Amino acid sequence: MKVYINPERNTWAQILQRPAFDYKQLEAKVSAILEDVKLNGDDAGKKYTASFDGVELNEFAVKEAEIAAAIAQVDDHLKAAIERAMKNISVFHFAQKEEIKKIETTEGVLCWRKSIAIEKVGLYIPGGSAPLFSTLLMLGIPAVLAGCKEIVVCTPPDKEGKVNPVILYVAQLIGLKKIYKIGGVQAIAAMTYGTATVPKVDKIFGPGNQYVTCAKQLVNAAGIAIDMPAGPSELAVYANETCNPSFVAADLLSQAEHGADSQVILVASSNAILEKVKTEIERQLELLPRKEIATAALLNSLAVVMEQEAVAFELLNEYAPEHLIIATDDAAVLAENVTNAGSVFLGHYAPESAGDYASGTNHTLPTNGYAKAYSGVSLDSFVKKITFQQISKEGINNIGNAVEAMAAAEGLEAHKNAVTIRLKEINSNDGI
Repeated sequence: MKVYINPERNTWAQILQRPAFDYKQLEAKVSAILEDVKLNGDDAGKKYTASFDGVELNEFAVKEAEIAAAIAQVDDHLKAAIERAMKNISVFHFAQKEEIKKIETTEGVLCWRKSIAIEKVGLYIPGGSAPLFSTLLMLGIPAVLAGCKEIVVCTPPDKEGKVNPVILYVAQLIGLKKIYKIGGVQAIAAMTYGTATVPKVDKIFGPGNQYVTCAKQLVNAAGIAIDMPAGPSELAVYANETCNPSFVAADLLSQAEHGADSQVILVASSNAILEKVKTEIERQLELLPRKEIATAALLNSLAVVMEQEAVAFELLNEYAPEHLIIATDDAAVLAENVTNAGSVFLGHYAPESAGDYASGTNHTLPTNGYAKAYSGVSLDSFVKKITFQQISKEGINNIGNAVEAMAAAEGLEAHKNAVTIRLKEINSNDGI
């Protein structure tokens, strides 16, 4: 980890940079795959699955027999843990449902908003070195609660052409039936354009590597909605003299082990704290099965000593982390300083991994600084909100003159006439 001591504000943009990629080259590769799948459907998808996942498939759809076999492979202890997480995630997201509130803005003018589920959604569930069955919980549960009619799940197969059994267990637990063995850019393309096997969707959800993130952004520009540009994981921790250095080190490593392109940042109130955390990182790192991945991620990472608390949070808000842990005794008070973050964890006993799995909040969050403008996935992500207005004779009488004046000022005579013709009809009838 690179170390900075009270860095000047004019250096923040440089030191807070995420791991860089050659996006022009990346976009060219991704665009070619998208276009190939658009033109050649399942054949192209199978070609890239063979190339990238190392397995030749006859078909993408997961059969019921495969799901049944997978369920038997998941041990009861893990099933119980998943069911507990499912309960907490369901409770948190169910509470986000909005009741319709009808507002009378003027006498006779009634306005309201109604949440309508997006009909067809696609859930991308990463496989690779760490099959993220937890992501299926985070996306599948709110999709079902929102009432989406068609939920498509795409996840890459292993070398034997199988989907991770825990992913299939979670799918059946939630009630998802349309599961396809396809990953990477080809999965995003299949859900965007539709193939003979994989249905076309209206919105795509799910995290992924730089290729998947790039694919989502490109299809978004072409008109398909996406949840957010969710790329490699990142975590920032603010720690003062009240922190437990071993906790802080464990939290930083929990994100570093996600992938070599992940990034973690420690902002400490003193050099003494930084050194204690570094010592703990070195000790704990040696014990990790994913040591090599975490070590690579630490090369992208940094530690900053920022003695002034207020300035420390200005730095953190500038970074806008996907996850932010405030490892202090007064975390709830300091949280008032947070304006840019995907999800915030308060105090010494709120590890980021709790949010990843079972606290109830959603772990699909904006990365790469997008937390300055994007929210994490919620029930709202799976609905669109339609406004309604009901206007009586009294209502149009009350606002009609204002509409006429504004329409005339914009030179839109037909807009004005749509009101004028009604007002004349009302006044004519009233005069009889």
